[in-house]
Amino acid sequence: MAALLPVDTAPKDFRPAPITDDEAAAMFRAALNLFRLWDITDEEAATLLDLPVRTYRRWKAGDLGRIDRDSKARLSNLMGIHKALRIIFREPQRGYAWIKAPNSAFANRSALEVMLGGELTDLMRVRRYLDAERGTW
Repeated sequence: MAALLPVDTAPKDFRPAPITDDEAAAMFRAALNLFRLWDITDEEAATLLDLPVRTYRRWKAGDLGRIDRDSKARLSNLMGIHKALRIIFREPQRGYAWIKAPNSAFANRSALEVMLGGELTDLMRVRRYLDAERGTW
């Protein structure tokens, strides 16, 4: 009988690679399309990204400048929310409408209302809820 080799079972720190500026720019372009599909205003979009409206409009016009770590995290969470909605709802329009529909999980507020609290944790709350709904949390 062959001897078993020792296996390292110590937990490993999982740290995803930082989001590059090019990846963040691509996520921002995708977010612009998502904001259009969600039918939200520039002011609401700026709140979701924690940007002054002027800066959001400058980014929207193509002058992104530097995207900081917080903005990258916000964009990543928005993309995660979009992905989860596409998995949960077969018809994309239902997912886009879900964002503005009252939800008992959020005390009958919509996911958009929660996210418009302006904190990164507000976006994370919606994302965690959707991930749990699709069984990945």
